Amino acid sequence: MEPVIQEELTGCGIAACAALAGVSYAEAQQKANALGIYATDSTLWSETEHVRTLLRELGISVSPKETPFEAWECLPDRALMAIKWRIEQGKPFWHWVVFIREHGEAKVLDSKKALKSNTRKDFGRIKPKWYIEILN
Repeated sequence: MEPVIQEELTGCGIAACAALAGVSYAEAQQKANALGIYATDSTLWSETEHVRTLLRELGISVSPKETPFEAWECLPDRALMAIKWRIEQGKPFWHWVVFIREHGEAKVLDSKKALKSNTRKDFGRIKPKWYIEILN
């Protein structure tokens, strides 16, 4: 699985869905927009329903719950994770990333355009709050 770079400043949720589905950002963005989901809508990174809807549309099944992060070793092989979690004006916000474990190697796919590498292994610097398990 490869990272997908977000093409909009606030497009991390769309990019994470694209990476999980193995499609381009443009393809995921087109499907999202057709569903009424836009990167500029803050609920994309302050609620889970939009990414769940987009993932369903892309054929990806996810757990119905958010699981608190405990340790990297406890994560399933694929998960959508909330990092950079914070409260702004009484509302939670976060950045979406993808955790994947394949061929015995764990990594985080981070869509942020400014990163030197969008495949991250600097687990000590990444502070997940919770995750959604990818089921297929």
